[in-house]
Amino acid sequence: MFNEVKKSIQWGEETLTLETGKVARQADGSVIATYGETSVMANVTFAKAPKPGQDFFPLTVHYNEKYYAAGKVPGGFFKREARPTEKETLTSRLIDRPIRPLFVEGFKNEVLVICTVLSHDLVNDPDIVAMIAASAALTISGAPFMGPIAGARVGFEDGEYILNPELDDMHDLKSKPDQRLDLVVAGTKDAVMMVESEAYELTEEEMLGAVTFAHEQIQPVIDLIIDLAEDAANEPFDFQAPDYSDLYAAIKAAGEEKVRAAYEIQDKQERTTAQNAARDHIIEQLSEEQRDDPNLVSAIKKLEASVLRGDVVKTGKRIDGRALDTVRPIVAETGLLPRTHGSALFTRGETQGLVVTTLGTGDDEQMIDALQGTYRSNFLLHYNFPPYSVGEVGRFGPPGRREIGHGKLAWRALQAVLPAATDFPYTIRIVSEITESNGSSSMASVCGGSLSMMDAGVPLKAPVAGVAMGLILEDDGEYAVLTDILGDEDHLGDMDFKVAGTENGITSLQMDIKVAGITPQIMEKALAQAKEGRLHILGEMNKALSETKGFSEHAPRIETMTVPTDKIREVIGSGGKVIREIVEVSGAKVDINDDGVIKIASSDGEAIKKAHDMIYSIVAEPEEGKVYTGTVVKIVDFGAFVNFFGKRDGLVHVSQIENRRLNHPSDVLKEGQEVKVKLLGFDDRGKVRLSMKVVDQETGEEVKKEEEAAE
Repeated sequence: MFNEVKKSIQWGEETLTLETGKVARQADGSVIATYGETSVMANVTFAKAPKPGQDFFPLTVHYNEKYYAAGKVPGGFFKREARPTEKETLTSRLIDRPIRPLFVEGFKNEVLVICTVLSHDLVNDPDIVAMIAASAALTISGAPFMGPIAGARVGFEDGEYILNPELDDMHDLKSKPDQRLDLVVAGTKDAVMMVESEAYELTEEEMLGAVTFAHEQIQPVIDLIIDLAEDAANEPFDFQAPDYSDLYAAIKAAGEEKVRAAYEIQDKQERTTAQNAARDHIIEQLSEEQRDDPNLVSAIKKLEASVLRGDVVKTGKRIDGRALDTVRPIVAETGLLPRTHGSALFTRGETQGLVVTTLGTGDDEQMIDALQGTYRSNFLLHYNFPPYSVGEVGRFGPPGRREIGHGKLAWRALQAVLPAATDFPYTIRIVSEITESNGSSSMASVCGGSLSMMDAGVPLKAPVAGVAMGLILEDDGEYAVLTDILGDEDHLGDMDFKVAGTENGITSLQMDIKVAGITPQIMEKALAQAKEGRLHILGEMNKALSETKGFSEHAPRIETMTVPTDKIREVIGSGGKVIREIVEVSGAKVDINDDGVIKIASSDGEAIKKAHDMIYSIVAEPEEGKVYTGTVVKIVDFGAFVNFFGKRDGLVHVSQIENRRLNHPSDVLKEGQEVKVKLLGFDDRGKVRLSMKVVDQETGEEVKKEEEAAE
């Protein structure tokens, strides 16, 4: 009934298995990839004909995590997986980016890739497994896919690269000084196609070494996919790339001069208007048959790419007149918004970000419910890209995949320089509003985010800047690496290479490559040129703000204290009664975690002190030999009970009240009276022994030694 094919290799510390032929047999390609005990099923379907008039390649990738994979039930009111989580969206992009350039040029049939996490061992991250499964499913599907690809994750510890480190090792890297890298690389047999990373000030040489290491390690996986395809692949889909050379020649003759003139205009809006006019002019010159050709848009784009790319490589001059390694003019400002905790406006050429930092308390941390468990994040970065930023009308609503991806890239870049939570116990939220865009708004978010946090008083380890690099690689091997690329250079170029970091090293690297000829030498040159650009941008940022400013008067103040874990229950009280009382009486916010770390927040310093003292009185132990001020709470025949330390009471025996014999303690004491007592110690049953007569009741000074008082 089933025509099963299964292939396995030992890869790193685990066995990687690919199997097909048993599940989802009506899909064009279906593969279940298993690494350790993490399994992901990838199913590929593609339309056998393009939609009429389609002028783009409609590839869609969906990565789904099912809670049953980790033996969990979804949280919330509806016990069903709902809208994609941030992790699912980012992983969908992670798979999409390296496979998209590998479809045969001209193929515009709809392709759908669905990756479903079936089992998760909580050790091996499913994202790499999903990428491998998707590549294998595409390879056997018969679609015109020029793969396969494979992916790997790389860690960096004690100068050594680590293949596919465990999930726990990669979680919350900023709290693990030994782990300095979380890098994902995807590539073919011959070339790297995609890089995504979170790094902790690695040098350019260390980053390049990590990428090279990953590319070497994915080779056995690519061989495994090819081995599977030899036994299980469908017949290749009969697709011939359209030949529109005659149409292209007509378009080139009709409008090359106007396209070239349009690209000589430096202002983006004027250039866009001229480009549109050039396209209209070209179409007017064509015959009716040529206008109806489905390859019309592709041919016009090919002409535009040829003009832009050829001029850059031949002359070394770019659209806006800059040299290849020149960064656009920068203006950086801070403290623009009076009521926010920190703000910055970062403008680089025609790209601008208004970035705002808000400081919150533990209550503002984000709860994240993931397959590996629920955890909290105290650093949030949200990126918004409204249509007006590019002078357009269009959809305005919740963030799309691109916005989530760009925000995560900026988040990774800034994560490395944040202070430890114990040193700076705030929740930090950054919002980047892109108000203008013409290339690399994510890197503007990095620069603006760094400045706005410094403006808010966040003690960063160092400022961070980011720069986007581009590449134009011609068929004859000639190439040009571009610093601080424009939108058109990104769209018509061969590489989008974003590098962020401090003066000392790289904190994030993201690379997407559209061609398969990127050599280590080209990458090395791009990294070196990116470092020059980054240092230049840092210098411009320092003109606006070179060191962290003081706190805004509108930001909350937070102090932390640590209590023994066995005292947490006492601080919280039955049903939260005690901690609610502390909040009500002091007026401060109080948050306590399972490790006994308590955060006390308020804009009023007195409220913080009051809450601190109340908590201290609950968890601290009284010290033998110390004098305390207390209150008489009960009088009995043999002495008086005094509340002297928080809710702690102790007995002052009648013989310890005064240096004379008393008939009854009530002769000199009454309930509610304030007295000063010295803690003599504890009896055999742990009861507190106090003395009044060894303490001057006026000054609180000790007047006699304990031994004399006990006689």
